Amino acid sequence: MIYLYAKAVHIIFVVCWMAGLFYIVRLFIYHTEAKSRPAEEYGILHRQFTVMESKLWWIIATPAMYLTVIAAIVMLYMNPGLLKMGWMHVKLTFVLGLILYHFSCQRIMFQLQSESSNWSSTKLRLWNELATVLLFAIVFTVVLKSALNWIFGVLGLLILSIALMMAVKLYKKYRTKNVGRKG
Repeated sequence: MIYLYAKAVHIIFVVCWMAGLFYIVRLFIYHTEAKSRPAEEYGILHRQFTVMESKLWWIIATPAMYLTVIAAIVMLYMNPGLLKMGWMHVKLTFVLGLILYHFSCQRIMFQLQSESSNWSSTKLRLWNELATVLLFAIVFTVVLKSALNWIFGVLGLLILSIALMMAVKLYKKYRTKNVGRKG
């Protein structure tokens, strides 16, 4: 029964963690785009984004990551046989990637707060899609387990990544075109 509670907690906090990761990068994009505003307006926006990013990061995203990992450790402790399965090794590799992504976002947050970030909003939009690719990889690995055809799985992720990058580039082109019309 404890295993099922740990699994439920794991799923709940994965959802919270992913929501935090998706939203934090959106805030980074808006924070970065605020730099093009007049200095006084940017100062106000910078302070507001700094507060929003910090609260999201320290109250939601980071605690959710730790609770996700703790629940996973409990599940693995209660069912150590999972560690003998190939799909679990693949999943844990993707999870490690997601944890590295998490701490990279933290570094970006600190750079934005200290006004030393050199990320463009387009690069941040592409960065945001990496979390999506990792989420897809983790979910498909867990759901399909040993039935996963690795070649098709890798190709699917590659196609998803390319489609997301193309969508970001098309959006940038659309925004640039429409901003030019307004001016």
